[in-house]
Amino acid sequence: MATDSCRLDRWLWAVRVFKTRSLAKDACLKGAIRVNGSTAKPAFKVRTGDQISIKGRDHTRELEVAALVEKRVGPALAPNYFVDHSPPSNNESVVKPSASFAQRDRGTGRPTKRDRRLIDKLRGG
Repeated sequence: MATDSCRLDRWLWAVRVFKTRSLAKDACLKGAIRVNGSTAKPAFKVRTGDQISIKGRDHTRELEVAALVEKRVGPALAPNYFVDHSPPSNNESVVKPSASFAQRDRGTGRPTKRDRRLIDKLRGG
């Protein structure tokens, strides 16, 4: 890109860290985003090589700006614009709940369609 800097909220939205630019702006205003160790406003100008720390509910992402982009890029191209320095232990904790959710003992939770039919048959309905 021809420019040497880009707005922080726009860059975070363009590389798909946030779904909307308003969410990126709100995160900046709440102090959840730090650039080079200090909190940054949405209009902060990021440059290549800047370290961005994004604090989430249960994890923190550490990104380094590899390239600047103003327009939103596709999910396949987004990793080309930053280097992720996040600790691997934080990324693994996100995967654990879905793995435990996949296993369910038979008979617990909501009955399946087949189970409902058997119950109706036993009740005489």
